Amino acid sequence: MSVFLKLAILCILGCYSLPFQAQANNALLLFGGTDHTAFLGCLNCANTSTVSVCNEFGKYGSEYQSDSIWNQYGKFGSEYSGESPWNKYTNNAPIIVDKNGNSYGYFSVNEYHKNRTRIGWLIAILNYYDKTNDIDKTRKFMCGE
Repeated sequence: MSVFLKLAILCILGCYSLPFQAQANNALLLFGGTDHTAFLGCLNCANTSTVSVCNEFGKYGSEYQSDSIWNQYGKFGSEYSGESPWNKYTNNAPIIVDKNGNSYGYFSVNEYHKNRTRIGWLIAILNYYDKTNDIDKTRKFMCGE
């Protein structure tokens, strides 16, 4: 599947999941940890943003940073960590909020999490990981690489 087609699908899914205004104006921020105070990056900021989870050279998008969701050996990227979105059984996944503190649910591959996000394009990414169990492919899928 081409990158263009993936992005088109994610855009279509995302446009029907939140009101257009919410998507256009609100950065979707990810917070993790047992008390959800660890900032893990922005899910929908430009890939070049220093806070984007898709900036592979930034603190939140690097597969080597300890607190990155893309570090498969870190507590927020390991499929075995209870604080990782990639753990199929966790109830303590990172939460998605905007700058005003409005919650958009939890970024969790656990489809049974009681407050899992309902944002279509994010669910598509979580389901992609669940299908492939490959964090590198999931990052490329999400970030359009």
